[in-house]
Amino acid sequence: MSTTLVYVDARSLSADGLGKAEHELLTVAGQREGDVVVALSAPHDAAADLGRYGATTVVVPSADTAAAPAAGPAAFVAAVARDAAADVVLLTNSLESKEIAARLGVKLTAGVITDVVAVEGDVFTKSVLAGAYTTRSTTGPHLAIVTLKANSVEPGATGERSAEVRTLEAPDPGPAAIIERTEVKPASGRPGLTDARVVVSGGRGLDGNFGPIEDLADALGAAVGASRAATDAGWIDHSYQVGQTGQTVSPQLYIAAGISGAVQHKAGMQTAQTIVAINNDPDAPIFEIADLGIVGDLTEVLPQATEEIKKRKG
Repeated sequence: MSTTLVYVDARSLSADGLGKAEHELLTVAGQREGDVVVALSAPHDAAADLGRYGATTVVVPSADTAAAPAAGPAAFVAAVARDAAADVVLLTNSLESKEIAARLGVKLTAGVITDVVAVEGDVFTKSVLAGAYTTRSTTGPHLAIVTLKANSVEPGATGERSAEVRTLEAPDPGPAAIIERTEVKPASGRPGLTDARVVVSGGRGLDGNFGPIEDLADALGAAVGASRAATDAGWIDHSYQVGQTGQTVSPQLYIAAGISGAVQHKAGMQTAQTIVAINNDPDAPIFEIADLGIVGDLTEVLPQATEEIKKRKG
């Protein structure tokens, strides 16, 4: 019988349930044949609740593996993968998960495929070269280590089942980086950029005024993004940048306002399921990939859209 192993960072598990990206991983795992085993990064009182999301077994370490970033979780997941004889290991597409995946590839002599948007059996689909091509890959007879982009699947319904919980001693992580200081960013109340279902991004066409973008994002419950031109101009922090040198997003709806559609930007958002472009230049390249294009003045279109959404929401 095959086994799909899912790595879940314990910080994504709370009284409110499981994080959306991790829920998507368990949804994909549940669509595969065989057992679904979760390797949790740290002991957690709600470990058995992961059965509600489809996990048959949850393996927890004897101590928090995150004390050694990336190296600790990688050593533990490798031990669980060997113990469970896993066929596929699924992780989120965060930067930390990608580093864990790389370490797992070495530890388990496995194939690593990142930025995956669909899983069909042992075939993994990803969009490459700024979305110009779609590739379908396998790792042959080797174990597959796969990171899945957020919003790639609709999270499945939860049930009432509890998972079996087992404890495995956390292995020695080996050489690891040491983090001396971290800073918590102020919470905006908006969803995270990389996990959001809806993203509203602004570019050079805003001429420095991101107010209408933030208003529309709040009306939609969306995250705010930006083009490189906007962040380079200092209109918004670089952490909001979407593109090849910024964040990669794959939301269900992406609204690009005042963004021309440079290759650098498209590389970070072209896998969005629906793209709406607003620009006063009818020849802007962004319209080539947009599902809906609006040619008009941003100072008129964005407030109108926000008011209409608020009116329909009541």
